[in-house]
Amino acid sequence: MKLRNFDLAVLCATITCLPFAAEAHFQLAYTPEVNLAKAGDVTFKLLFWHPFENGHVMDMGQPEEFYAVNRGKKIDLMDSLKPITFAGSENSAKAFEAMLPVKRSGDYLMVLVPAPYYEESEDLYIQQITKSYVNRAELPTDWMEPQGLATEIVPLERPTNIVAGSTFTGRVLSNGEPAAGVEIEIEYMAAEPDMVANTPKGTTASPIPGGAIVAMLDENGYFTFGIPRSGFWGFAALGSGPAKEFEGKELSQDAVLWIRAYDMQ
Repeated sequence: MKLRNFDLAVLCATITCLPFAAEAHFQLAYTPEVNLAKAGDVTFKLLFWHPFENGHVMDMGQPEEFYAVNRGKKIDLMDSLKPITFAGSENSAKAFEAMLPVKRSGDYLMVLVPAPYYEESEDLYIQQITKSYVNRAELPTDWMEPQGLATEIVPLERPTNIVAGSTFTGRVLSNGEPAAGVEIEIEYMAAEPDMVANTPKGTTASPIPGGAIVAMLDENGYFTFGIPRSGFWGFAALGSGPAKEFEGKELSQDAVLWIRAYDMQ
């Protein structure tokens, strides 16, 4: 998972992209519409997947936490979790469905703390602490606020309406402090989940040659990435969390953030 023994000399907030592994694990907390006009219940799919390649799906254990934050108020969503099976293009795996009651206007910052997943091929555990967003009535409230997680990516641009062709900047925190010299894997959701069938929709893009897009944080924990097309983009800071071991094995405690980009009409 992690590149080692790098002598970093990153002098500015803009990062350099490097090819890395052929596939990237990404935790999803997904709903297709992130900008809402009306109140109502919003369904989420919680999947551990390879959404760029429409590839292998990993079994999820019972999440440790799943909640939303709206106007600073925490909304516990654990009771809404429902086990499902997601049938990817290569295999089927255990996943979850959840329901968010959207009432007030503003941002709903979703936080998922999954159970650590054992990756047999690397003999380590992976725990991707994931943030995603929906907004009601175009009122910005919570998107820019850190949540005090073990590790997290804090966006510097509003994550629910990024303009395709512009840039996105985030800052990675570990125990509330800026992380430096951490790898960022960048993932395009080329295949989005079908919310009814629990299968992938058609793939809209192919992975670029050289494998997953990988970048490095600067010394203050910042990264900037040019968003080339509309859709959902994910960012994973690998091993940025303070926990390094689980059940006697190495743990990669990652911070994941999902944003939504749109083409200008």
